[in-house]
Amino acid sequence: MEIREIKDTDISSVLPLYISYYNGQEEGCWTEITAGKRIHQVLSMEDSYGLIMEDHGTAIGFVMGYFKQYDDIIGYTLEEIVIAAEHQNKGYGSDLLKELERRVRLKGAACVELQAVADERHEHYYGKAGYHNAKNFVMKVKWFE
Repeated sequence: MEIREIKDTDISSVLPLYISYYNGQEEGCWTEITAGKRIHQVLSMEDSYGLIMEDHGTAIGFVMGYFKQYDDIIGYTLEEIVIAAEHQNKGYGSDLLKELERRVRLKGAACVELQAVADERHEHYYGKAGYHNAKNFVMKVKWFE
């Protein structure tokens, strides 16, 4: 396995992973247009940073997010982590997350923050990686009709 920084030019190779994961496992309705736009939005943000995991030149997973400045620290906001279905439950996601943590820490991040679906699978994955539910934050949303 090779892990390297992801670039805009990698969008076409991770697009099928994104669509397959979210439509197949999260009951999404992503298309090449909407998923391509989502990935491009994150990768083109100021201070974006992500990694791609490849097996013999074929993308099998990726992670992306961005550095965020606070008054006294820099945090890293993890937006997406995706591993191809046929490569899940083999430790690749854990390896990719650990490598991301190592690299963003070297770049000055004091923490990694993320939002995750509140289900058993996500609780298990992030819990075993040492992530906890924040006690001092709650996600708010207002839907427009």
